[in-house]
Amino acid sequence: MKKLTFFLLSILLLSNLNMKAQDNGAAIAGAVAGIAAIGAGIAAVEQMKEQAELSATEWFLTHHPEFNQFSLKTLDFDGKKLKDMSTTSVITFKIQEFDIYNDEPLLGEKSVLFGFTSYGWINEYGIDFNKVQWFLINNEEWMNMMTAYSKVASGVENESIIRDALTNGKVLNRGIKGKKGQDVDFYKIDGDMYLVTDYSDDMKFIYNERSLGIYLKKTTDLVQIKRNSIIEIHEFFFDEN
Repeated sequence: MKKLTFFLLSILLLSNLNMKAQDNGAAIAGAVAGIAAIGAGIAAVEQMKEQAELSATEWFLTHHPEFNQFSLKTLDFDGKKLKDMSTTSVITFKIQEFDIYNDEPLLGEKSVLFGFTSYGWINEYGIDFNKVQWFLINNEEWMNMMTAYSKVASGVENESIIRDALTNGKVLNRGIKGKKGQDVDFYKIDGDMYLVTDYSDDMKFIYNERSLGIYLKKTTDLVQIKRNSIIEIHEFFFDEN
């Protein structure tokens, strides 16, 4: 009887160990699959980044053949997930001319290239550039854009104050920190409230709590440049070398 009991207990113990091993194996397999999925997502975003930079370079070379020496780098994609990129409405590229002097690059004029996207611009095949509208600006145009945006965002009508703050101060999430107390504070409004100004024949600017909205009249698309991207673009034009 004792032998039978010992035999049955041994079977139960071995069965339990086998079940645990199977569970551990399933957990390990699940973890490996998860890691593989993450790796595939990162690879897909990196591939889209390369595809976007290539297409932006092709557009720039085609429409601005006067540029012979320049660098082009996207502000987007780094640290982004695939699902984040699918909801992105603007892809932004920093462009800077340079000359070679004593075998070293001598940096020159800066530009920013916007790629305004329409719904469905990312699909199972990658990026559909037929749904991307390109728009190139220099620092003067950016200053004009930021001045118009800041006017509607703050209610400050004196453009000299705004331009001085933009030139000598610092763009923050809630406004512009100017010199000598000449701050330009943005309105505190709810996320579903919008202030609109007609900027040009191509665009309207829209201020809300989270972003610079740009309504494209030609395509009737509303795209959004997030506040941290606004800060990064402004620093590129006015703070970086």
